[in-house]
Amino acid sequence: MQSDKILKKYKELFEALENYDRTRELPSQRKRIDVTLSVRAINKLKELSKKSGKPVSHIIEEKIFNC
Repeated sequence: MQSDKILKKYKELFEALENYDRTRELPSQRKRIDVTLSVRAINKLKELSKKSGKPVSHIIEEKIFNC
């Protein structure tokens, strides 16, 4: 049947939707973006990354979400 083909083809998507129905949370997705920062800001982020052992992206996310 056509519906079986659709279910097989989009199995991961349907599982994600089922999970959303249960938890009301979307899967964590990350997306790469390009931003322009000053050299000073970049150096500060690299320094924080080196001290904490966290990637620069995690440092930025923490600062944004913990405002």
